[in-house]
Amino acid sequence: MTFSFKRVNAIFIKDWKDLQRNSYIIFTLAIPLVFAAMLSRMGEESAVLNTYPINLALVIAGAFIQAAMVAEEKEKNTLRGLLLSPASTAEIFIGKSALSAVMTILVIIGSIFLSDYKVPSPLLFSISIVLGLFFYIATGTILGLLSRTVMETSIIGMPVLVVFGMSSMMKSMVDNKVLIKIIDYLPNEQLNTIWFGLSSGKGLSGIIEHILVLLVWVAVSIVITLVIYRKRRID
Repeated sequence: MTFSFKRVNAIFIKDWKDLQRNSYIIFTLAIPLVFAAMLSRMGEESAVLNTYPINLALVIAGAFIQAAMVAEEKEKNTLRGLLLSPASTAEIFIGKSALSAVMTILVIIGSIFLSDYKVPSPLLFSISIVLGLFFYIATGTILGLLSRTVMETSIIGMPVLVVFGMSSMMKSMVDNKVLIKIIDYLPNEQLNTIWFGLSSGKGLSGIIEHILVLLVWVAVSIVITLVIYRKRRID
């Protein structure tokens, strides 16, 4: 079967129409923007706080919105039809992820603008954002496939928000060196380290280790997504 952009576009258009009718998703998308605006008014010069709106945008817009859209398909009993349609796995994944990716990028741009964050090395910064986007959308797909309803994604997604969204702030309250080391390898911490390094003048050679760690996270999340997807397709 050849790859069809028509099928991908059809899935994208359907998701766009569903998004316009879903006030829960629209409200959720606004959370990182509100936080970025508040941060700008506070005038804080903390490195962690400066990048927090971007990480929050990835978690909220990338993972949560993707999870909500996949779960909504299940709740309306339309996901089964999509899984059994002529669309290939790649077409379904790209089609279902395209809107989340576009909305996440728009929210990130808005968060950067509202928080007055100075983007260091735009090319390398963009590469890190793309890697983060792949990971969080894959994570959102996993959450959506595991959830039975849209509201259930908020419950099972809360640990994701805490671990990947707030670990940077919690790290200062942790005394256990092993736990701190584990936190340092989380995707959001790798992104922070990349952005801090770029801000301090480091080039690719200075952040390549963290890029590789992110690539591992992306690969693992995609493999888990495919395993769960195939299981749901058989079910």
